[in-house]
Amino acid sequence: MPTVLLNNGIPMPRLGFGTNTLKGAIGTRCVFDAISVGYRLIDTAHIYGNEEAVGEGIKQSGIDRKELFITSKLWVDDSGYESTKKAFETSINKLGVEYLDLYLIHRPRGDVKGTWQAMEELFKEGKIRAIGVSNFLPDQLDDMMEYAKIRPAINQIETHVFFQEDKSYEFLKNSETQMEAWSPFAAGRNEIFSNQTLAAIGKKYTKSIAQVCLRWHYQRGIIAIPRSSQKAHMIENLDIFDFELAESDMQTIATLDLNTTQFPEWG
Repeated sequence: MPTVLLNNGIPMPRLGFGTNTLKGAIGTRCVFDAISVGYRLIDTAHIYGNEEAVGEGIKQSGIDRKELFITSKLWVDDSGYESTKKAFETSINKLGVEYLDLYLIHRPRGDVKGTWQAMEELFKEGKIRAIGVSNFLPDQLDDMMEYAKIRPAINQIETHVFFQEDKSYEFLKNSETQMEAWSPFAAGRNEIFSNQTLAAIGKKYTKSIAQVCLRWHYQRGIIAIPRSSQKAHMIENLDIFDFELAESDMQTIATLDLNTTQFPEWG
């Protein structure tokens, strides 16, 4: 699995497995399957309500903890210095791990300053290998850097072919904060899996629309964490490293940008 070096020198897999909505026994089975077919980046969050299920899937996989890159996120209700420390302990206990590879502020709300201070301390104590944010706009990141001692390693945001986030893309590139896509397929919205433009590009390379989308992210230097409950799709989503989209195809995909969120209810 190709990796990218984060701004603190930690390698992170370029392609991972998302777990939102995968709960209970299904969540455990999916994480087990994902690890078994080759995923090493596993992404969860407190608000997903599945950290215990994810942890059980990791345990059942039998893989060495050091082989995995585990991400979780702090929800708004737990923002603030003291509550962040408590929420972090709750997350690692549910996951059954001693440390996280990446811990993110899930949304730019609440006491971000107090939260970041706590996360910086947890990082310095070696309990988190990298710290970052999710769903932050460029100006919110600028505000944060007025007090942050450590620059966020990651900004995990909505980005896909219909919402290419060019402003954030350029900003993050220039600020040495890695961009990560939490919704590389737009959760199937806007009929992405029947899009004729993407299908035609896929046909050229004998690849699926999903594979074209993930390869597009990869060539832009964006980490993607597709979610699937089907093992066959997990395997398919990993199979993107044996072809390269031509520049003309990248330009064609650029024309699909609607420059608007596909998740207005999450605003």
